[in-house]
Amino acid sequence: MNQVIVPDAHPLSQITHPRIKPSVQKWLKSLDKETVIKVAEITDYELRRELLRTGKQKSIERLNKFNQEVGLIPLNSAVMQKAAELWAWTRNKGKPTASNDSLDGDVILVSQAIIQLNNFDKITIATTNTKHISLFKDLGIDVLDWMETLEGFSDTSA
Repeated sequence: MNQVIVPDAHPLSQITHPRIKPSVQKWLKSLDKETVIKVAEITDYELRRELLRTGKQKSIERLNKFNQEVGLIPLNSAVMQKAAELWAWTRNKGKPTASNDSLDGDVILVSQAIIQLNNFDKITIATTNTKHISLFKDLGIDVLDWMETLEGFSDTSA
């Protein structure tokens, strides 16, 4: 089964950190050949804006290199139309993922992942925000609790 893992901003920041933690390195090495990582452009934006604000040039360089290696899931009209549908859907269910006046990066991230369903058997979003992302499980999106996953690859484990 071929699958894609789409990291949210916090996991992506750890994956591309200049001093990557051993647990993150072990997790990356544990991925099988059928699993690829793709970066959603909305996640790149969320992380990049903070790296630019804080002047973390080495992290920006690592982010650029990682994006070149794994590829970006582009923001386009289809993604934004799907995001608008998801935004309305969550509100109609009474479970919004952000305030009404927010751009709502979570629904944009999920819409970017959903569009990947045509290319992969399984789509997983790695996140620390499982509450919001789990709302979309019925749409074919799996959720990987980033902090819980890293516990299995702790710096003290073999």
